[in-house]
Amino acid sequence: MTFTVVRFNLVAPGASPDALAARYRTALEMAAYADGHGVATVQTEEHHGAANNWLPSPFVFAGAVLGATRRIGVTVSAAVGPLYDPLRLAEDIAVLDLLGRGRLTTVVGIGYRPEEYERSGVPWPERGRRQDELLETLLAAWTGEPFTYRGRTVRVTPRPYTRPHPLLLVGGSSRAAARRAARLGLPFFPSAHLPELAAHYDELRTGYGTGGWTMMPGPVTPLLHVSEDPDRAWAAYGEHFLHEARTYASWQSAGVRSAVRSRAGTVAELRAEGVYRIVTPDDCAELAAGLPSLVLHPLCGGMPEEEGWRSLRLLCEKVLPRVG
Repeated sequence: MTFTVVRFNLVAPGASPDALAARYRTALEMAAYADGHGVATVQTEEHHGAANNWLPSPFVFAGAVLGATRRIGVTVSAAVGPLYDPLRLAEDIAVLDLLGRGRLTTVVGIGYRPEEYERSGVPWPERGRRQDELLETLLAAWTGEPFTYRGRTVRVTPRPYTRPHPLLLVGGSSRAAARRAARLGLPFFPSAHLPELAAHYDELRTGYGTGGWTMMPGPVTPLLHVSEDPDRAWAAYGEHFLHEARTYASWQSAGVRSAVRSRAGTVAELRAEGVYRIVTPDDCAELAAGLPSLVLHPLCGGMPEEEGWRSLRLLCEKVLPRVG
């Protein structure tokens, strides 16, 4: 069965507050529609201080999606762990886990933008230590029992719905991230197709005697838009995909490895590259046979909402019934 994802980051360059409010409402309506048509999960993410209004509060959005839906999962991928207060995040995720009856999945990474750390007053060199503290605190907090936190005894209530705790994955593309996940017995979510890193994680788990598993993107993980006429869609909307691709590229240093990294400078280059793809329903169904997941990005880069709806409806009505 094909695992289907509908991704939202709510990017909208230059949008007014009224336009942003309408866009957020559209995303919730799309999530409810996807929920009714068998999509597996809504995925969201975070970046801070972006000029194009990139979503900065993924857990607030996740709560709204959980409230608007009944079955679909919600994945935060990824939260920038060291920027959070550990106790408050433990409480927030516990409440969301109760609201959604276990439908929330959280991937926690350390991020790759020093400017986000500077903005939050968090020293960039401390990110590894803070990530360790955050993960350890979440696991201790979700037991519902008192534990020692920064030299004092604390307790976090209520306990989450999910036992032993809400689904929590460690994201990243470094050996340090793999080691962190293995030491704590948490699943590992590499940010790209990195089988050698997944193998290193498995070796570390054996050494630590911990459980866990890897959720890794495939060798090709395109961000999709479905259209009956891809040529028309590229001509009309290609700049939206290019905007997001170039934004990502401007943030990522040479050492960052990502499944959606693009080197394109023009719409034509982006189309040829294949990181972002506009496909017909028939082509999308064929892709499903060879990919572990289909990731639809209906509002990519400020995409007009009506075009996003067309893409989502084509996926749900003309693709999913054929791929199961």
